[in-house]
Amino acid sequence: MTSLTWSRRRESVARFWRQYRRQKAGLYGLGALALIAFVALAAPLLVGGDVQSVTNAPGTALESPSAQFPLGTDQFGRSLLGLLAWGARVSLAVGLLAAALSVAIGTLVGILAGHFGGWFSTVVMRVTDWFLVMPSLVLAIVLATVMSRSMWTVILAIGITSWPTTARLVRAQTIAVESRPYIERAKALGGGHGHIMNRHVLPNVMPLVLSQTTLCISTAILTEATLAFLGLGDPTVVSWGGMLQDAREAGAVSSGHWWYLAPPGIAIAVVALAFTLCGRAIESVLNPRLGAGR
Repeated sequence: MTSLTWSRRRESVARFWRQYRRQKAGLYGLGALALIAFVALAAPLLVGGDVQSVTNAPGTALESPSAQFPLGTDQFGRSLLGLLAWGARVSLAVGLLAAALSVAIGTLVGILAGHFGGWFSTVVMRVTDWFLVMPSLVLAIVLATVMSRSMWTVILAIGITSWPTTARLVRAQTIAVESRPYIERAKALGGGHGHIMNRHVLPNVMPLVLSQTTLCISTAILTEATLAFLGLGDPTVVSWGGMLQDAREAGAVSSGHWWYLAPPGIAIAVVALAFTLCGRAIESVLNPRLGAGR
């Protein structure tokens, strides 16, 4: 039975990949993410760990791009190319972890609200609506301000303020799933709440959760960059948003040092676009009706 289950899963994954390969935009996004992830993971080998050192900076302040420093240097004389590679590690980690936390909260809330219904669903949805109407960035700024400045604070601030959209989508899908006949049969055979939610509802909402996760990652990366740009990130680590904040403090905008601003800004835009392309492609594969008119 176990071998049959794994065989079906492998066939499902292979079928998904065959359909995903037809989405050219999704392939471009996946390729960009693979390249950026490789650079982030291999940063210690590619650029070394001393690139973040202020006291041992190899260049002078604000050097323009050259053969030695392809992207120029920052205000301390550090290579912007090396900082960009190290910043990818923090930005991607924060984006992935914050999105995972957000989607986990939204999925749990959505399934519980859709399954139990009644007054419980009403109360939960009113709380969700309150989070929806409140600007998530403002709430994240408040949390990042009152808590200690660290990477985990940023992850927590983004995760607990951006779950409502996922909760509403999962709740709607849960209600649709529980209206199907096999759910009634499972209840008639004595299936409890936990059995229904874990064995029947959760597997059916997972495709929606997967596509929503890829879209949430790009939002989380942009929010992290915004918080770091506002000076609310972890000052002990290098991130793309932190590089933009350093460039602003160094007066790169007014002095015309475009090489200080352009690399992290372009990197943030590319990663956000890549995750969005992957998310749209996954949506089209999991729900072919979404791509019928594209």
